[in-house]
Amino acid sequence: MSETTFQKQILERLHSMERSIHQIFEYIEDSKLTAEERQLLQESIQQEREGKLISHKDLKKKLEL
Repeated sequence: MSETTFQKQILERLHSMERSIHQIFEYIEDSKLTAEERQLLQESIQQEREGKLISHKDLKKKLEL
């Protein structure tokens, strides 16, 4: 096995572990939410994906604050 191949395998494994850790953190945080809060969170995530949300910085600029 070449060193480059080995490095690629290590990086792939690290990325996989990072995704797993992220999912675990999301689960832990989500498990503390009420059903209503989870629903609101899902709606917010969907709105973010659709580009319907505005950042705090942009909102302040828009409101000239």
